[in-house]
Amino acid sequence: MGIGGISIWQLLIILAIVVMLFGTKRLRGLGSDLGSAIKGFRKSMQDDGDAPEKEKEKDEAGDTAPGQRSEQADDASNGSHPKP
Repeated sequence: MGIGGISIWQLLIILAIVVMLFGTKRLRGLGSDLGSAIKGFRKSMQDDGDAPEKEKEKDEAGDTAPGQRSEQADDASNGSHPKP
């Protein structure tokens, strides 16, 4: 007995029927399409995992110095305009 009550011979017969129905070119193309889809999925999962780290590095580097940020925040909270 094989997987789920299906013997190896039954699996081979099913495989032969599938090859006769679809042909080897279609099956090869299907395999390559499936492989590229899996690679793309894995890459996007890794990119999603790296995104928070990149954002954190951006926040740490920042465009302005820390002192300038606090002055800008104070000005915004007081409603005053920047000094000329």
